Formats: sequence, structure tokens, C-alpha cells
Amino acid sequence: MSLKKNSPSADSLFAQIESEVGAQKLPPLELWTPPLSGTMDLTICRSGVWLHEGEPILRPKLVKLFSSILKMEEGEYFLVSPVEKWKVTVEDAPFLVESLELRIGKDGRAIIFTTNVGDIVNLSENNPLWVEEDPSTGEPSPYVMVRKNLKALINRSVYYELVSLAIEKEGSYVVESFAQDFVLGQA
Repeated sequence: MSLKKNSPSADSLFAQIESEVGAQKLPPLELWTPPLSGTMDLTICRSGVWLHEGEPILRPKLVKLFSSILKMEEGEYFLVSPVEKWKVTVEDAPFLVESLELRIGKDGRAIIFTTNVGDIVNLSENNPLWVEEDPSTGEPSPYVMVRKNLKALINRSVYYELVSLAIEKEGSYVVESFAQDFVLGQA
């Protein structure tokens, strides 16, 4: 976790972070609605590894490119272009949070995540965090919304960093970011 602590006010801190995150450019997927081309032998593993025909894609730039044209419709995932739409398999979440940065300003703090494909996501009302528990083991699976209905699983080490930042509030452990509380679990 990295910590930056020199912003004059939370408002300017939040505005600065919003402009940094807003600088990420993605294709206009919502405008691309081609018919289904078929199913591609592409699997995004829970570990964040992307497999094509059973083999890992070893070129990070190719994974990043594919991630920029990934969308979800009615619970299924697709790689889309203006003229093609290929169904792909996602084991859990298409992205994996690999690091977090904590920025503290005069009136608050911001938690910023970075995913395995380079997305920068601020933990906020627009990009909330939630935790699902496995009903049989009780093991937590924490997620954050990355972009339009695409989520990222938060890896174990980042989750432990979040837990170290949590406070107890009204019977729950919560972390604060962008003046919002996000529940990690029950106290």
C-alpha cells in the first residue's frame, strides 16, 4: 500500500483523483451491438490469468486490449468490436485488484485500486465494494465495481490491507473512501 498525505483539502483531493481516473479512455462499447459471432475458447480465471485455448496469454498488452473490449450482457461475457461479438468464459470476476493506494486529505481519505489490467478504480459510490461469503466455508470474496457491470475480485493481500484500515462502526468493520463507508464484515 502506498500513502500520499499532502493534499490541502479533501475536496481538491477527490477532484484530482476523479480527473486522473476519468483520463482512462475505453472504446464506446455501448454503441457496438453486432450479432453473436460465436464462442471463443477464452477463459478468464479467478486468479486473473487469461487463457486462450487452455494456454496463458503471456503478452500483458494483449490482455489489456482484450479487457478494454469486454462487456457483460445478461450475465454473460463477450469481447466486442463494431462488427464482431464473441462469448468468453469468466470463472468469477473478469478483473483482479492487485494493489491499493491510500490518499489522505484534510477532510477525508480516498482508496484507489489498480487491477491486473491497469484499470485505476477509486473506491466510491460509483465504484462500491462488497463482500460475498461462501455459504459452506464462510470464506470472504471481496469485490469492487470497475466499470459498467464489470467487477474485480480483490486479491487476498489487498483485502488484508483493507482490513488493517478498517474501523468498527455499528457492529461492522468498515473502510472509508470518498466520504462513504464500505462494509468488510461483521464485528
